Amino acid sequence: MTAVPLQPPRRLVTFTLDGEETRVPEGSTILDACRSAGRDVPTLCQGDTLTPKNACRVCVVEVEGARTLAPACSRRAEPGMTVRTDTERARHSRKVVLELLASSTDLSTTPRAAEWIEEYEAEPDRFGTDAARVDEQPKVDNDLYVRDYDKCILCYKCVDACGEQWQNTFAIAVSGRGFDARISTEHDAALPDSACVFCGNCIEVCPTGALSFSSEFGMRAAGTWDETAQTRTTTVCAYCGVGCNVTLHVQDNEIVKVTSPHDNPVTHGNLCIKGRFGFQHVQNRD
Repeated sequence: MTAVPLQPPRRLVTFTLDGEETRVPEGSTILDACRSAGRDVPTLCQGDTLTPKNACRVCVVEVEGARTLAPACSRRAEPGMTVRTDTERARHSRKVVLELLASSTDLSTTPRAAEWIEEYEAEPDRFGTDAARVDEQPKVDNDLYVRDYDKCILCYKCVDACGEQWQNTFAIAVSGRGFDARISTEHDAALPDSACVFCGNCIEVCPTGALSFSSEFGMRAAGTWDETAQTRTTTVCAYCGVGCNVTLHVQDNEIVKVTSPHDNPVTHGNLCIKGRFGFQHVQNRD
């Protein structure tokens, strides 16, 4: 039997979180500590399989002695630091960020966005009807997934998943500047004409629904998408011997999309085109 090497134990870091002494393993972020302590700090761009990009700035907290608010998703917990997560300054910053995001993008399919807008009393409409929006039609140029950039908050998670952090395909990147910045393929080519290998790992990490399965996009448009009616079953992909875990999302006895567990040591949430999209044969009633 092959011995499994164990990771060396990490030292604990002690600091003050909202007036309470908190201990977390060395290397943990403030957001990790908040979650361990049961504190709900909102975040959109943070992902458990990617290095934080600090893009959305919704998770900012106040660190005593710091001139600016700190992003909890990337700021490491340090011994003796004092952190406050629910100060007036932090709440006001989150409110403004949510207002800016909601005024310029469609957050209708972003989990918990409406809840946070209500909690922080954000008023996106106060920026007026002329707030900048992409205002472009969803890109439907293949049979597998749809790109709806009206829902994109430029968190760069899809770029990282497609690039050096996971897939190393580099099919997409940020083009343009300022209000014209958007996620795009090289020369804005259609996906079938780009370097995209249709692994769908960008969909896995997208926090807003800007990238979605064609099946999900069609069902949402028809008003039939219902996550409360869906079951999730994790199994092993049958296409090859790697042993990737796939989670089948089933509604009305039909597979509507496939994801992968982020804590799986083989996939870490990633799949290839066969694992992510090759499920149609299961539903072939002939």
